[in-house]
Amino acid sequence: MDRLGKLFPLRDRYILLHLLLGLAALTGGATALIWLTQSLHFISMIVQHGLSLLAFLHLTSLMLPSFITVILPVTCFLVILWVYQRLDNDRELTILQTTGLSPLRLACPGLLCASLATLIGYGLSLWGAPLAYHHFHRYELEIRNRAAAFLLEEGVFTPISKSMTVYIRERRSDDSFGGIMIEDNRVPATPVTILAEDGLTEPHGDMLRLILHNGSRQTLNRQTGELSTLLFQLETLDFGSPHGQALSPDVAELTMTQLFHPQSDLPIHTRNKLLIEGWTRLTGPLACLAYGMIGLLCVLRGRFSRHGSFIRPTVAVLSVVGLMILSLMLKNLAERNPALVPLLWLEVLLPIVVGGGLFLRDATRHYRLSPVSFPASR
Repeated sequence: MDRLGKLFPLRDRYILLHLLLGLAALTGGATALIWLTQSLHFISMIVQHGLSLLAFLHLTSLMLPSFITVILPVTCFLVILWVYQRLDNDRELTILQTTGLSPLRLACPGLLCASLATLIGYGLSLWGAPLAYHHFHRYELEIRNRAAAFLLEEGVFTPISKSMTVYIRERRSDDSFGGIMIEDNRVPATPVTILAEDGLTEPHGDMLRLILHNGSRQTLNRQTGELSTLLFQLETLDFGSPHGQALSPDVAELTMTQLFHPQSDLPIHTRNKLLIEGWTRLTGPLACLAYGMIGLLCVLRGRFSRHGSFIRPTVAVLSVVGLMILSLMLKNLAERNPALVPLLWLEVLLPIVVGGGLFLRDATRHYRLSPVSFPASR
């Protein structure tokens, strides 16, 4: 316990506690705000089609890892800048510096907080966010296909697609239908009319399956004018949902192996996009450490000034905003020219290397109280 206290004294634990609490509160609040704004897109689906609140929460909660991955570097920077700036305004940093502590020693809690945020970012970026978005994509499509069944109303000809229309006579309490007529013109040369006594719908992959009982299938050959009729006891019919959404994987849900080893038949632009997405997942979490280093540099280095409490945080914020804009520009340029990928690494590693070098140089100096001279007494 004494050894741990020497390696991590009370002052460092005090600063780190405030950093971690602030990071959790700010990240949680920002994530909740983004979740609220993004979930508004799904409220209409819940209200119009009568889906449960549990389904809504399940669907929208799967977006949270992607939100946290994006906002974590920004919240980490803001918390480090705010906590250390508050310590500076309260003269706590000044007191600690007068005891002989170097800026590197004072920056250790902030660097530890940024390192923990970086590890969390890598866990979400490489594993958590792609897996959650994969389930989100599938569950959203399943809900939309279920919602397609609610569009079938009694006594209404419902266009399921441009080439298919469904009519039902009644809708029962168990979500089954009675008196079904389907006009299928997917093959214009041989239109099909299906009549059935009853049926029900169920999701089937990216399609909606309609199960029919006790009916007839009439096919018209337009060339010969011949009409053929087939009686059936059980018939299934698959058709896409009215939203026309296909079950194709999104870039955000692909694994690292799929990003760095895409299919050979993909266009070169698509291959470059997948490649840059993979490199972005590797470089993105390092922004937590890079932005945190900028905040520590602006607060801990330099002499005390009355105007420092305003100028240095402004410089830190502008520097981080500039790096974020530069990161987006480099990502777009790298998609066109993959040879620019090293610039993605340089953009996040340069603040870390430069900041670490400056802190190490300051650590070699000796910090001590300056002797105070008193006037000689007569």
